[in-house]
Amino acid sequence: MIRLTWVQPEDLIGHELRQAAEDGRVTGPDAERVREIAARWHAAGGHDAPPRAGASEPGAARLRDLAGELLDELAAVPSPLPEPSDLAGIVAACPSWPGTAPGTAQGAAQGAAQGAASRAAVDPARVLGAWQGRAAGCVLGKPVEKIPREGIRQIAEATGNWPIRGWFTAKGLPDDVARRWPWNRRSAVNSLAENIDGIPEDDDLNYPLLALSVLERHGRGFTTDDVAKLWLDELPAGRTFTAERVAYRNLLDGVEPPATATRRNPFREWIGALIRADVYGWSNPGDPATAAEHAWRDARLTHTANGIYGAMFVAAMCAAALVATSPEEVVRAGLSVVPERSRLHEAVRLAVADAAREDDFERVVDLLHERHGGLHWVHTVNNAALVAATLIHGRGDFTATIAGAVAGGWDTDSAGATAGSVAGALNGGVPDQWRMRDSLASSLTGYDGVGLAALAARTQEMMGP
Repeated sequence: MIRLTWVQPEDLIGHELRQAAEDGRVTGPDAERVREIAARWHAAGGHDAPPRAGASEPGAARLRDLAGELLDELAAVPSPLPEPSDLAGIVAACPSWPGTAPGTAQGAAQGAAQGAASRAAVDPARVLGAWQGRAAGCVLGKPVEKIPREGIRQIAEATGNWPIRGWFTAKGLPDDVARRWPWNRRSAVNSLAENIDGIPEDDDLNYPLLALSVLERHGRGFTTDDVAKLWLDELPAGRTFTAERVAYRNLLDGVEPPATATRRNPFREWIGALIRADVYGWSNPGDPATAAEHAWRDARLTHTANGIYGAMFVAAMCAAALVATSPEEVVRAGLSVVPERSRLHEAVRLAVADAAREDDFERVVDLLHERHGGLHWVHTVNNAALVAATLIHGRGDFTATIAGAVAGGWDTDSAGATAGSVAGALNGGVPDQWRMRDSLASSLTGYDGVGLAALAARTQEMMGP
């Protein structure tokens, strides 16, 4: 039988119960109802969310009908936390929102004026640096994706690469370490120092291509429906994961956005929307508000609350990174579009304080794991906090920044890509050691073999009024 991951109800219910614990439903006014649902699932032999796997053993399929029923019951229980998903609610929850609220004539005029001034001053090298940085950080993290922090450090130390200062390599890696911490099987063939030849395909690079495509096809007034239709036309279902795969299935079932983000989707606060947001920032240099609004339109297809905030946070940082002079300025811009009482805002704020105070970045990561160790390794909150921390602690050093994101041991390629994007833009490029042959592999139509220089030029064209 086909082991279809991330969509079967019996594989989702454990994740939804964990999501209920994270979003306050297990302690809120409907807590007894949630506990009763959990008890029914466990009494039937249902399992908790697996820490890393995307599918259960085949025998769990006997619980599919019950799991679907319980998922729908859980969906009817609202979160009591002050974390809106609608744009107006998000803006109202951000006391430091940059500029006038979107959707108003004054806001549109202000955004256009800010954008025009910033676009005229953007150095093309910074746009190219953003693409280069995203690619380098992604590829650095690819071979150690799913390996925990302890294993990443052991691999790096065993090959003379700790602190991390270059690509991972299998050369010189002792057999016992290799057996204990096996490489990511899909990535080791094209993302180790000895076999990198151009930029390998990755969802962290495919999604920026899709964002560029939606802007090129539909302009700056694109809608969530435009994003959904583009996915159905261009994005192979097998190249989607977690929240994106659920939303894709929902689209095929005739569900329309934003319900695609909530129907049987326990991954709606995971990292998927965050990794899609960079281009919305790059195409709005110096205008974090418009960048965040564009990211919101994309993110609401698949995510809610902190999942959406993560995308807006990154888009705003990327908008600032093309014109800013420091990581602190960039992170402030990102936080300005995140609701102040949200879990994401608190996590990033604390991470930034840790990074500014601690000399040893390993201590910063210790604190992050103490606070967020219970979250899934591809959740938005922990990874966004790690990215913010490494940006601040790296102090503009590109290598230290992407190394910190990867050494943190969560979503290594995604965190590395986002940190690299910001650091590459701030520096107007990346050090020679992190540059690869200028050819990006992709299964998306028209993109296989495209160069980052060409993508940077196309991105700059999307900055037009």
